[in-house]
Amino acid sequence: MPHSLPKIAHVDSETGFSGGEVQVFLLMEGLRARGYEQLLVAPPASEAAKIAAARGFAVREVPMRFDADLPAVWRMRSIFAGVDLVHSHTGRAGWLGGLAAWLAQRPSVVTRRMDRRVRRGPRTRMVYHGFAQQVAAISPAVAQCLLAGGVDPDRITIVPDALDAARIQTQRGGAAIRAELGVADGQFVVLAMAKLMHRKGLDLLIPAFAQLRSSGAVLVLAGSGPEDAALRALALQAGVADRVRFLGHREDPGDLLAACDLFVLPSRAEGLGVAALEALAAQRPVLVTRVGGLAEVVIDGQCGLVVPPEDVPVLAAALQRLHDDPALRQRLAAAGPARVDQGFRDVHMCDSY
Repeated sequence: MPHSLPKIAHVDSETGFSGGEVQVFLLMEGLRARGYEQLLVAPPASEAAKIAAARGFAVREVPMRFDADLPAVWRMRSIFAGVDLVHSHTGRAGWLGGLAAWLAQRPSVVTRRMDRRVRRGPRTRMVYHGFAQQVAAISPAVAQCLLAGGVDPDRITIVPDALDAARIQTQRGGAAIRAELGVADGQFVVLAMAKLMHRKGLDLLIPAFAQLRSSGAVLVLAGSGPEDAALRALALQAGVADRVRFLGHREDPGDLLAACDLFVLPSRAEGLGVAALEALAAQRPVLVTRVGGLAEVVIDGQCGLVVPPEDVPVLAAALQRLHDDPALRQRLAAAGPARVDQGFRDVHMCDSY
């Protein structure tokens, strides 16, 4: 008799929805296609819980309010008694969900997405050596952060995040978006899709854009976050407020990419940078910083340009170079899909897990 596939519980402690949650659902959909039974454990009224229910996945809502939320652990312990494997997708999920899996005597896996060093200490040993049997790092840079924190290399597997091809499909088209933004044919459009937060480096992009020798160029920032007001003030201070479009959170990345001439992600830290994958797959030239997994995804001079982080003059020079050289933009853009094919498709990620 063939063995049945294990039932998997995925744990995500976030209430919002960002790149990490995109990856959770890519994996869940891929595993469902392979015949796995799954359920999602997420906070009540979280975006992930809503989407999972809409997609027909079983959902168990558990508040995960803080790291010492013992009622959450006890609730999950009961849930995990009915599954074969627990997969935690966030830091808090790895702690609370990992403890609950250990108490329920179920094996567990945790995915690490942040490219900051894991602190050595009892908690790290418990999460990565006591609770989890394996750790998935989304890039070699993230794996190095785990190793620096004392995680056993035999427990680490690199499983890169993947492109969600559905997200780059166009609905309205680039021309419609440019008309919505008040951008004429021939105007140079620079796009950044990211949370408006410090680590994304958008406060560096605005002054770099202000140095661009092109009075008709437009910078489009798609995303929401705590830096919104500060970035608007910075655009005003830099004298480009009339040429920076703040779009807030958007659900049409394919249309936005179709409307732009260049995609930029000037991050200070980045586990991998799925937005850059989306731009590559959409055949857009990309400009990114040499941080975390970004420098591993984007090969400098082949499918994009890679510059040092925290360097406005160099970023500005790269913007100018790409603005002035349409042939370079075309060559970089054409190489994007082939780069995504080298291990960054959803089938690759699901096979690795």
